Amino acid sequence: MLQAYDVIVVGGGHAGCEAAAASARMGVRTALVTHKLDTIGVMSCNPAIGGLGKGHLVKEIDALDGVMARATDASCIQFRMLNASKGPAVRGPRAQTDRALYRQAMQDILGDYPNLTLVEAAVEDLIVEDGICGGVITQAGVHIKAKAVVLTTGTFLRGMIHRGEEKIPAGRVGEGPAVGLALTLEKLAFPLGRLKTGTPARLSGKTIDWSVCEAQPGDEPLRAFSDLGPGITPKQIPCHITYTNEITHQIIADNIHRSAMYSGNITGIGPRYCPSIEDKVTRFADKSRHQVFLEPEGLDTDIVYPNGISTSLPVEVQDQYIRSIAGLENVEIQEYGYAIEYDYVDPRSLNATLESKLLPGLFLAGQINGTTGYEEAGAQGLMAGINGALLAQAENPVSRETFVLDRSEAYIGVLIDDLISRGAPEPYRMFTSRAEYRLKLRADNADQRLTQRGIEAGCIGDERAMHWFARSEKLNIARSFVHSQKATPAEIVKAGLSVNQDGVRRSISELLAFPHLSWEQLQVLWPTLAEYEESIREQIEIDALYAGYMKRHEADIEAFKKDEALVLPIDLDYALVGALSYEVRQKLSLARPATLGAASRIPGVTPAAIIALLRYVKKGSVTVEVAKGQAYGG
Repeated sequence: MLQAYDVIVVGGGHAGCEAAAASARMGVRTALVTHKLDTIGVMSCNPAIGGLGKGHLVKEIDALDGVMARATDASCIQFRMLNASKGPAVRGPRAQTDRALYRQAMQDILGDYPNLTLVEAAVEDLIVEDGICGGVITQAGVHIKAKAVVLTTGTFLRGMIHRGEEKIPAGRVGEGPAVGLALTLEKLAFPLGRLKTGTPARLSGKTIDWSVCEAQPGDEPLRAFSDLGPGITPKQIPCHITYTNEITHQIIADNIHRSAMYSGNITGIGPRYCPSIEDKVTRFADKSRHQVFLEPEGLDTDIVYPNGISTSLPVEVQDQYIRSIAGLENVEIQEYGYAIEYDYVDPRSLNATLESKLLPGLFLAGQINGTTGYEEAGAQGLMAGINGALLAQAENPVSRETFVLDRSEAYIGVLIDDLISRGAPEPYRMFTSRAEYRLKLRADNADQRLTQRGIEAGCIGDERAMHWFARSEKLNIARSFVHSQKATPAEIVKAGLSVNQDGVRRSISELLAFPHLSWEQLQVLWPTLAEYEESIREQIEIDALYAGYMKRHEADIEAFKKDEALVLPIDLDYALVGALSYEVRQKLSLARPATLGAASRIPGVTPAAIIALLRYVKKGSVTVEVAKGQAYGG
């Protein structure tokens, strides 16, 4: 039996959902193939979206018409803006979501998506013809052909759950691992490694003593993640905080040898920034307590997610240490925590499009590339889906259009460039500190940075395009007004406001940069300011705040890009580049960076080596090109 599509997406997690939706929006026939249709959109770990750096990714996904933000708004039961007291560039929107509502919202969106077919099947193998990936083979032996395949296998590749001495082959609790696909990638000589992640026990909220826990309310007013739709609609509820204590730590220390991480049963590296409770107790032995965030999993369930105590300890030890925590003395444990170890592919084997360098036509997205987190997975899925569709549409795959975001354009660009340049020796998580240009890459201006780029690429639907055109026009009118309207110091003082009496006429935009002058105060001079809607006003105020920084920022970006964007031929012989050490030549030959900037971010490639490489390329020994937002795949 033979079926055919333009693009096949394997996996219905966050990467798979975004990849399938993006491909379908591009107008190509897309199939999302997953072993169980009712698990599409399942949140395997904490039911939360966003945070520092991660919230920026969600806004960028939304700006490119992805689906994560809309599903989040439909399921958000607590909204918080992290770093709210700091500047807009480092604020991170975060939503605690209802697990069931999120899954339902995602299934509702994808179930009626134009050009998208949902297929229930387990993929066991890839169709490879003439060195090109041309489809998948299911467990039932069905061949499904396609011009591009996107693998988003999450933690399923030879997944193994660990609880103490107990080992269970699984992709997550109750679902078997993907062994056949792992063997296929191994047979094709993909560079595989092992990583691990973990999850805490799930608790019955009915049996928690909430009176001894600190309530953590959400923010008011609510801020929608998506620029489309009705915004956040569910009822808002509080989370709570409790703490581990010295007794908790002693129980864990006494049983540390039984943790799968410390007994040697797990060889994969875990996430540095989301450590298990065993890691916390061991690495931070001087701390007498650690926070535990008690986060509800939904409005119609009593299950609580205790964020901060993920573990691979045996169930009887989990019983002991969990019940030593204030408020949890009599708690009922609904499901015990576990660590999960899984195969991943070294992302240095990918192009900037997320297409494999080893097998053209195959794209990888999500945890298979060594990342951790829903948001990082969704961002990769979006980009892989767009580029898979562009490949499917191309008459000539070699010279086809591609869609690649630069580090100066988006956190998505930072994420992918980090992965393909540096690899993932440990699970990769996005932070604002990873971006050199974070003052420019703010959550508030994601649409201004990316939506027009998406329209040009063809991945933006009509509704979002019309919304963007209307918003863009309003912003242009407002910006023209605040830049053109000026007043002298005398006129400003006469209106009851304070400025230096230096004789300089200043625009509204310049005055808004002063911390003691507000939009409302300037309405005394310019009453028209009262007519602008809140979202436009807020954007203009943020623009004014960062205006001085942006001029320097843009100059830095332009200066860096002159050399950073220099394209390195895929077949460049690094042995011919003088002054490179043997180690650096090896690293460059393995990674095959697309540009000089990508080469500079490879660990171990020194500034001196980059200068030598720059000189070699510029002296005309190879053909010099400048990257124009495109990558060379296939």
